[in-house]
Amino acid sequence: MRFTYCPDCGKKLIAKEIGDEGKIPYCEGCKKPLFDMFSSCVIVLVTDGDGRVVLLNQNYISTQYCNLVSGYIKPKETAEETAYREVQEEIGLRLSSLDFVGTYWFDKKDQLMIGFIGKTEDKELTLSGEVDGAQWVDANQAINMVHPKGSVSYALIEHYLNKKN
Repeated sequence: MRFTYCPDCGKKLIAKEIGDEGKIPYCEGCKKPLFDMFSSCVIVLVTDGDGRVVLLNQNYISTQYCNLVSGYIKPKETAEETAYREVQEEIGLRLSSLDFVGTYWFDKKDQLMIGFIGKTEDKELTLSGEVDGAQWVDANQAINMVHPKGSVSYALIEHYLNKKN
């Protein structure tokens, strides 16, 4: 989101040079820059450590491809806390470990996605209302069931498979 008006005083912003950042929307009334904002999310590839991963069916996202657990970071929450919470909420599993993989820009929704691989000892899936279905799948098959190469889901499964082999 790019600001046009100051959210504090309502004054129309001007473009002002701010250090190395270039021209940034600036409020002359409040004397502060207002940098562009975007949502930060996590995306988690959940594995059992034996080569199987959890894929979700979420029809509001896609009826063609499976998804991984994902969700928005709440204020005062770390990315890691969000990952643990989202896995518990969406599929009812407790992670025994969580490894950071990387960050990914999701252009379609202007989001920064923080990618993790989480391991669980739990096997029984308990689905939230936003998940239409979920299943354990061999990771070698899963890579062909998510959005194609170039997607964050594909990148996480590819990373997992490369580390496993």
